[in-house]
Amino acid sequence: MPPKPLDYESINENVKKAQYAVRGELYLRASELQKEGKKIIFTNVGNPHALGQKPLSFPRQVVALCQAPFLLDDPNVGLLFPADAIARAKHYLSLTSGGLGAYSDSRGIPGIRKEVAEFIHKRDGYPSDPELIYLTDGASKGVMQILNTIIGGLQDGILVPVPQYPLYSATIALLGGSLVPYYLEETANWGLDTNELRQSVTQARYKGINVKAMVIINPGNPTGQCLSEANLKDVLRFCYEENLVLLGDEVYQQNIYQDERPFISAKKVLMDLGSPLRKEVQLISFHTVSKGYWGECGQRGGYFEMTNIPPETVDEIYKVASIALSPNVSAQIFMGLMVNPPKPGDISYDQYFRESQGILQSLRRRARIMTDGFNSCRNVICNFTEGAMYSFPQIKLPPRAIEAAKQAGKVPDVFYCIKLVEATGISTVPGSGFGQKEGVFHLRTTILPAEEDIPAIMDSFKKFNDEFMEKYEDQRGYSRM
Repeated sequence: MPPKPLDYESINENVKKAQYAVRGELYLRASELQKEGKKIIFTNVGNPHALGQKPLSFPRQVVALCQAPFLLDDPNVGLLFPADAIARAKHYLSLTSGGLGAYSDSRGIPGIRKEVAEFIHKRDGYPSDPELIYLTDGASKGVMQILNTIIGGLQDGILVPVPQYPLYSATIALLGGSLVPYYLEETANWGLDTNELRQSVTQARYKGINVKAMVIINPGNPTGQCLSEANLKDVLRFCYEENLVLLGDEVYQQNIYQDERPFISAKKVLMDLGSPLRKEVQLISFHTVSKGYWGECGQRGGYFEMTNIPPETVDEIYKVASIALSPNVSAQIFMGLMVNPPKPGDISYDQYFRESQGILQSLRRRARIMTDGFNSCRNVICNFTEGAMYSFPQIKLPPRAIEAAKQAGKVPDVFYCIKLVEATGISTVPGSGFGQKEGVFHLRTTILPAEEDIPAIMDSFKKFNDEFMEKYEDQRGYSRM
């Protein structure tokens, strides 16, 4: 009897090829241990509220009123909600075609896209067109939509930084395209080298791959570096010379933990470069409500902005967006509130400022505590987390540990991370899930556990790591890199 259409051997081979390590083997093992009663600290995914971050009050107040508009008719509503939250809820409801339960325009509510355009204009100093901004169910859906527009088959290549966020490798595999890696240099604080870019493109083209786009993740995930203005200029010139569309993943732009390299958008640098680049380089920029000090991952709100994309292509992207009818309407309101928060003088401003700055300052301290903690451990080195939400330490595994992993049928850093979660309950992601140079091993952990819990977490990690190294090093020891 032939296999049925949804028997494993019959399903789309691209589905089998797509791998997503953030929710992969380690996560499943941690979930098993949790069911058995072990306390698990899920640091495998950038999910702030799941690790105790409190939601900001003002956006939740506004969305609560939008979800339950009958509250606006209650004469006592002003006793429970501040006047500016009430006013904003009425404003957003007036923009919908029937409240949060009604579909919106497939591109998103026009009034909220206008707020996003005003945010970009204020951030960059250059105008933004709301007609070229699409609201999406999280930035990930936007990335998938644009990659779907670019990739037509295995011959189409996407330049992706390695280590990379596996959204890119998984989506490219799912769409049947080719991932073209360019390696970031760990010893240069995960710096980007245009010579490495050119080499990657040359090698891909030699194999018959048509390299069509380049991805940057700024600040970096999993690597945590912030690209300098000079870096971004080099990237944009490279895209111009090689005729590539640049995909700017800028979802961590609020998450900056040092003052030397503030976030600068690819759009601003492109406009600053002037002609011919500002009129020629095609750029798609992505943002979200899931990161920053908002951390509203479960709301699934995002946007992308298109720069120098021909109208005919924009029409095709609109057509594909229309298949899903409408992005999540409550998430669109969260996006409007993120890009247009309370201003000085507003009733809710002081509380909003206090809450948001409290989260950012705590994240800055946590970034330093975790970096210092990892660097105090035997055979572990870690670059400082300049931005985003992650530490990405290198683990110098002894040869005997690598051999033990091989005997267990595991990739060495997967073997290490499984031992770590089984011993400590700390659930991480092995570096192999993001890509890394041959023979080099890492893990990724978020910096999101509560600040008061991090010293104990790092003590637990250090104890495990010391015991692991003691077990697998030979008597001569194993030098740190």
